[in-house]
Amino acid sequence: MKSIFLSREQIFDQPLKAIEVVGAAAPATDLALLTAPDDGFLFEPGGGMNYYLADGACVDRFGRQNPCAVCGIRPALLLEPGEEQLLDRVKTEGSVTLADYGLYPSTILDRSLRDLAEKNLAERALRDTGMSFTIGGKQYPVYRLGAKQMIVLTFDQSSANGYVQLSDGTIVSEGDKVFLELRPVRWIYDTENHLLIGCMVLFGGLSREETVSYLGGKFLRELTPAVEEDVPEGDGFRYVQHDELSLIRAYVDADIPVFIHGLSGDGKSDRVRQIDPQALDIELVNETPETINGRAVYNEAKDEIIDIKPAWLVRLDRLCKDGEPHILFFDELTNATKQTQSVIFKIVLERFVNNRWALPENARIVAAGNDRSESSASHDLAEPLFGRFAHVYIQTTVENWMPWAVREKINPFVMEFLANNDLYLRTPFTGTEGNADPRRWEMASRVLDASDNDFALLGPIVGRDTADAFVKFFRARQELTSLGHYSDEELARFSIARKYQLAQQCLYLSGTEEARELVRRLGPEYEAWFRYMVERKRSFGV
Repeated sequence: MKSIFLSREQIFDQPLKAIEVVGAAAPATDLALLTAPDDGFLFEPGGGMNYYLADGACVDRFGRQNPCAVCGIRPALLLEPGEEQLLDRVKTEGSVTLADYGLYPSTILDRSLRDLAEKNLAERALRDTGMSFTIGGKQYPVYRLGAKQMIVLTFDQSSANGYVQLSDGTIVSEGDKVFLELRPVRWIYDTENHLLIGCMVLFGGLSREETVSYLGGKFLRELTPAVEEDVPEGDGFRYVQHDELSLIRAYVDADIPVFIHGLSGDGKSDRVRQIDPQALDIELVNETPETINGRAVYNEAKDEIIDIKPAWLVRLDRLCKDGEPHILFFDELTNATKQTQSVIFKIVLERFVNNRWALPENARIVAAGNDRSESSASHDLAEPLFGRFAHVYIQTTVENWMPWAVREKINPFVMEFLANNDLYLRTPFTGTEGNADPRRWEMASRVLDASDNDFALLGPIVGRDTADAFVKFFRARQELTSLGHYSDEELARFSIARKYQLAQQCLYLSGTEEARELVRRLGPEYEAWFRYMVERKRSFGV
């Protein structure tokens, strides 16, 4: 397998079929955002980044053929015969085939794990795997936290804007430590030319000569192919792919307590309800040790103390009388006080409440908690309590949210907006106005349905900036039911932003010859973007 630069011909003159669909521009990984110096343009997550081509050519952040002073690395790999067997998760989406190959520290670690990773690193308890990555001439040890592998990078490069915003909205400033998780690298697989093309710019900050040397070495770690089917009979075990829901269900079936980690609005409670619609939900932020354990009452007539069974346990006993497994769901466990957590620990450990009342045999325990970064009132789980659970970490993306949205009949305006603007699925919490997350988009859907799609009601739910972007997105479509007539001279004078606005308008009239002709006249980069967006909308069923 040989590393190469893509050529000017493959990108622009006689573009590869995949490049025609997805376009020449390539978004940046979090590592690229951290290592490529900012030349004055804010590198937005998901936005394009400059990268090298062969023969001294470059592609700029907009997918144009231009000399670039600041470049990243978008690798391409030429496969030798038989090496296609090393690829994993090969999947065709529309007219593009995708595949996984290799591991790279490309993406910031989930929010729900960062505090624990930072604490373990400070206490020298973060396990060193003995492996390392060389990035920008510096070696970074690879650490392990549970099933996650990561490197720790200190952002030591002042950008033109003074900060960098990463893929999950995290703002990183000079001197901040960033935990970057090793994840499988996703490639466009050109089967005709036996070529892997990086979907994203992996890295930046190297000269062309340094890049040649870097790509010539072993810059990726090996990826163990996922086993998706049972091993042959007689081996005595099997290894099956699981999504988050099937993992939770498997532990519930085995009567193993499960702790679900995730951000606010990620659908932790919804996943529990999908497994057991009758699950008994106890929001621990509203509970005390007394309400969990039951109250002690003095009986004056008998001169004795009587323990009163807690109301939630009475409800659970009634629920479990049908003999079917039912979930006892301790929500917001990380927001409970240490005293309440101690009470929960004894229930999880002994399956007894207040040392007196046993949980029903068919009761199953599930708990959940939000990331500490979202709440100043949250607490780390004590190690003995943490160790009593199987831990499932969930992360909601547009891709895995959309099937749920279709099933729940989410408002089509919401689905269309997020299908084309996935960075707005979740926006940073400011504490001063609304912000977007999956739960709030569901709220936005309800208010749109109830108000005959009154967009003016969105701001207090998802925030003013997101609501403004929402309105502008659909206003552009509404205002341009007619594309207008432009001469070639007029189009040549339009700014890049105006050309992309026209291409976006053509997207809404993609079934017309007028729209296709105008996109073609805008230029190959806009035509490639247009084709990619059409394919993406089709893949979402929007």
